[in-house]
Amino acid sequence: MPEEVLAVRGLGKTFPGVRALDGVDLTLRAGEVHALIGENGAGKSTLIKLLTGVYRPDEGTIVFEGRGVSFATPLEAQKAGISTIYQEVNLIPLLSVARNLFLGREPRNRFGVLDMARMNREAEETLATYGVRVDVRRPLRTLGVGAQQMVALARAVATDARIVIMDEPTSSLEPREVETLFSVIRRLRDAGIAVVYVSHRLDELYAVCSTVTVLRDGRRVHHGTLAELDRLQLVSTMLGRDLGEVRTEGLTKFTGDHSAATDEPVLEAKELTAKHQLHGVSVSIRPGEVVGLGGLLGSGRTETAKAIAGALPLGSGSVTVAGVPLRAGSTPAAIRAGISLLPEDRKSEGIVPGLSVRENIALAVLPRLSRFGLVSEVKVDSIVDTFIKRLRIKASSPQQKVGELSGGNQQKVLLARWLAMNPKVLLLDEPTRGIDVGAKAEVQKLVDELAADGLGVLLISSDLEELIEGSDRVVVLKDGAVVGELSGDDVTEDNLMRAIAGSDNLQGVAADG
Repeated sequence: MPEEVLAVRGLGKTFPGVRALDGVDLTLRAGEVHALIGENGAGKSTLIKLLTGVYRPDEGTIVFEGRGVSFATPLEAQKAGISTIYQEVNLIPLLSVARNLFLGREPRNRFGVLDMARMNREAEETLATYGVRVDVRRPLRTLGVGAQQMVALARAVATDARIVIMDEPTSSLEPREVETLFSVIRRLRDAGIAVVYVSHRLDELYAVCSTVTVLRDGRRVHHGTLAELDRLQLVSTMLGRDLGEVRTEGLTKFTGDHSAATDEPVLEAKELTAKHQLHGVSVSIRPGEVVGLGGLLGSGRTETAKAIAGALPLGSGSVTVAGVPLRAGSTPAAIRAGISLLPEDRKSEGIVPGLSVRENIALAVLPRLSRFGLVSEVKVDSIVDTFIKRLRIKASSPQQKVGELSGGNQQKVLLARWLAMNPKVLLLDEPTRGIDVGAKAEVQKLVDELAADGLGVLLISSDLEELIEGSDRVVVLKDGAVVGELSGDDVTEDNLMRAIAGSDNLQGVAADG
């Protein structure tokens, strides 16, 4: 049996109010390609940051090559032999390709002077083995994202690493580049280097990984040989669902009693295409209808919502609201047309924590309440008071800073902001993630009420119960493309998970290719 390179025992990490990692074990052996998977919030990123010195563990041990370690910085971890390739390229765009490749280990002549000619020559030779043939003297930023990712890969591999951690490494790569990456991984494996591979693309996991660790809610829920699990079992383990379980009653506050007021869609998105992200995605929503977007993290759900809202540049495709074509790539045009997006990351893309509850709610509607550049404070107060009462937002006063509220109340403030715009279509991206049970039930009930009032709703949720019980139809995405659609009695856990897993012979699933 190959030697043990890394042994993690009982690793734990707590942030204020959140148990991010709880007693996690992980073992890596030389030449092993190990899949690390789990949904958003499962603890993958925290585990990686603990292994690479970004965070210090609160409890547990990390044994690397036979000795206990606790890295103080990522550089310390890298020098010890643990190298990481992040989804977002973390190099220096203004430096040349060669300088980025050799950053921190530049070749020098016998006088200690940087040997540029040698560095450029070796950079060209190294990158050629990865299928990247460019002028290495050019600034890194002049390359495409895929080529930059390959430079990051080459740099990580060239640091004499014993472990290489790859976090969603193919997110920006073309198919040809993905094949090159896989050949590099196999080369690392054959050289006895352990690889930790993080991805939500199941095809990739089965193509290159031999073992798997599944995290859920900060805990390890499975560890073993990947070949022992078929795709459906892997998805079931990852999401914490038992396919044999028969639900006797719903576990959400959705009633499912939505009825579209008309056959005419209030929103039609056709053939939405964005490089590396969406491939001909089409979605339609009728007034009073809740359409769910199903799929794993990275399947294109958030990108679809952003594309509809004008926040993601499109290569092709069209969006129509109430029969009127929408100018592509314009968020203001989408808002004026009646589209409102509640983003997945409310902290960085939603709330303004330093502003008050009142200011956050009124933010989007201010232009409608102004005349000759003057805002009616009376109208603002009226709207704010109305939505604080309607959504039962718990704050000491409308003047309290929204950053001081609980996650659930922050989410309600965001909902209030967009509902104040009287939208025709509401795009909800993980509306109940990270909020307490009571607030979750209130948000679910509100979605039902909005649909009953004739609003078209797009619902993105990683919670299968929420998606199934809250949606009239579910469009299933995988790798940025629609792979099926479920409606009526076909919206079941079994069918949805089969579609997500890419299983064949799906009953009730109309495959789109």
